[in-house]
Amino acid sequence: MTVRKNQATLSADEKRRFVNALLELKRSGRYDTFVTTHNAFIMSDTDNGDRVGHRSPSFLPWHRRFLIQFEEALRSVDPAVTLPYWDWTADRTSRSSLWAPDFLGGTGRARDGQVTDGPFARGGNRWTINVRVDGRDYLRRDLGAGGRQLPTRAEVESALAMETYDTAPWNSASDGFRNHLEGWRGVNLHNRVHVWVGGQMGTGASPNDPVFWLHHAFVDKLWADWQARHPRSTYLPAAGTANVVDLGDTMRPWNDVTPADMLDHTRHYTFDTAA
Repeated sequence: MTVRKNQATLSADEKRRFVNALLELKRSGRYDTFVTTHNAFIMSDTDNGDRVGHRSPSFLPWHRRFLIQFEEALRSVDPAVTLPYWDWTADRTSRSSLWAPDFLGGTGRARDGQVTDGPFARGGNRWTINVRVDGRDYLRRDLGAGGRQLPTRAEVESALAMETYDTAPWNSASDGFRNHLEGWRGVNLHNRVHVWVGGQMGTGASPNDPVFWLHHAFVDKLWADWQARHPRSTYLPAAGTANVVDLGDTMRPWNDVTPADMLDHTRHYTFDTAA
């Protein structure tokens, strides 16, 4: 069984293998297909029209499937690799080991946001940004700029305490656990982290930054934690809802995956017990 670990507990060898698998997916062109898919759904998901990956109940099962597919790609390069998660309630500063030169590299330089250290720096010519929102072809970050703060554990707990998964109108105005975790209202967890990192993480092409996968692995863990805490609560809506993915509906771009298929993550992986 695949075990996803807290990135803070990874050994030097585990970090190296994870980075090398990312670089190989990038070299082969497979990595950019994930960026293209995510960007396409960000652009098409709207509050009043069809919405699948974002602003909707299927935000969590859609990204769970997206991460499983990406993890399978990594493991096709190196079977020992699994997706780590970034607990941003604990590793809260730009000085955290996550941003060290031996792992993801640090924040961008002041004049243009370009990341200049670590394996994904432009200087190594191994991480050119091909799926772009502008003309810049290098990885950009602006960690914690403007005094922005990452979510706290208390804020996470306030979302985990919510018993209802989602509510009408099933978009960014909804109440319930999903939208407080996604971040369009309430404590704003997931969205705030994207903004804190900045650069490409603040755009629809956010998977251009490898931290995307560690961030979403933790978001997925929080959904798993919520499921364990509220075993009588489940995915909503169940059926008959326009413009969103009901429990038994298929989720684009897959033709054989429904939210119901994604409710039990233990069929695919488990999480370690690291705090």
